[in-house]
Amino acid sequence: MTRRIIVALLRLAMRVYFRRVEVLGIEKVPREAPVIFVLNHPNALVDPAFLLSLAPRRVSFLAKAPLFRMPVLSFLVRAMDSLPVYRRQDEGEDVSKNSEVFMAARRLLARGGTIGICPEGVSHDEPRLRPIKTGAARIALGAVSTGEVANLKIVPAGLYYTSKTKFRSEVLLYFGNPIEVQPAEMESDGNPPRAAVRELSNRIECALREVMLDAEHEEALQTIRRAEKIFSSEPDEAADESLGEELQLQQRFVNAYHVLREQAPERLRRLEVRMSRFEEELAQAGVDPDDLSPPKSTVDVFTHLISRVLLFLLLIVPATLGVLIHYPAYRLGGYLATRFSRDDDDMVSTIKIMSAMLLFPLTWIIVTVVVYKPAGWIVATVTMVLMPWAGYLAIRFFEGFDEFMGGLRALAFFLVRRRFFVRLLAERKAIRSEILALGEETASLSQ
Repeated sequence: MTRRIIVALLRLAMRVYFRRVEVLGIEKVPREAPVIFVLNHPNALVDPAFLLSLAPRRVSFLAKAPLFRMPVLSFLVRAMDSLPVYRRQDEGEDVSKNSEVFMAARRLLARGGTIGICPEGVSHDEPRLRPIKTGAARIALGAVSTGEVANLKIVPAGLYYTSKTKFRSEVLLYFGNPIEVQPAEMESDGNPPRAAVRELSNRIECALREVMLDAEHEEALQTIRRAEKIFSSEPDEAADESLGEELQLQQRFVNAYHVLREQAPERLRRLEVRMSRFEEELAQAGVDPDDLSPPKSTVDVFTHLISRVLLFLLLIVPATLGVLIHYPAYRLGGYLATRFSRDDDDMVSTIKIMSAMLLFPLTWIIVTVVVYKPAGWIVATVTMVLMPWAGYLAIRFFEGFDEFMGGLRALAFFLVRRRFFVRLLAERKAIRSEILALGEETASLSQ
């Protein structure tokens, strides 16, 4: 029951913190066979929380040993049936204890269970996959080679964040094709052979690269994301685009970028300059690329404007109350994230979510107590029930308001500076054509 409550709260927290959460490839996860999930690790404790709450199987994570000694986190990791991993970089840890942990993991798999591992070993803020540790391969090979486990599968799970530190950004959990684990003859000390461990680790690494965005440098990642944003802002392309499609597009851009940087650097530089100039002109006009589309008709425009204004007028009072109630806790959470992340972007979302799970319920309790004294328990109960909904309504209200204002700015830009607007549309189309052409040339160069 404790685990179910924690998973439900995690799922709710993720759905509120992130505007959109997508899960792809869930049909690839075996429903009965023992499974080891391997997960990339860009966002601290948020990463395992996604796998724990969204995987179709009950997952027991291998977590670093220091978490088992922290006051609140120790309760959470134990409630989730986690197993401690002892790392050399953690001061005072005895890494020899890992042999016992690996045996416990094998017993769990033998019962048909599943294990989650972040094989990079540490959370990080790099745009690429870091060299992975051998723990997942050693557990898998040890389990099948001793005959304790049959039909074991390793399932790669990639996390793709559009902006991992930003509230109401988007995230994709992407399950890849399972990896078969073949038994190997164990060495005299009871460990799997190093060559087999290395070969399976390489397969795991390759599988992870297929389900995540793996850019070699931050500069390359920024160029790729800018190109994807411009490329996908065409109205017919952007409609109903899933995060999976966005990830696949950026993966193609990553491959093209590396080839172009080696074989056509001047062509790549010209494209980057052209994109920068286009972005500067959009910034001067105060328009986002997604809002750069001509209005369909005057009637449609005014109908949409009137309906949105009426909706905002109807919801502005409860949304404002939701803001007033939750804003202090929201600001305090942001302060704590800045104060304790220590410039580590991979910790920001973790601290924000944990502080929100503590501060928002505390806010509701305080407001309920304040309301109870003058108004009685009935009004206090209604207030307690409505406060979370008022907070969520405030989020959606101001998101819709921002989108409305963006469209309004684009409409004003179109009406006042139509020739400039049309030129920007043509430039976006030309950049998109150039990206397509470079992609075709890259494919031929890489063959």
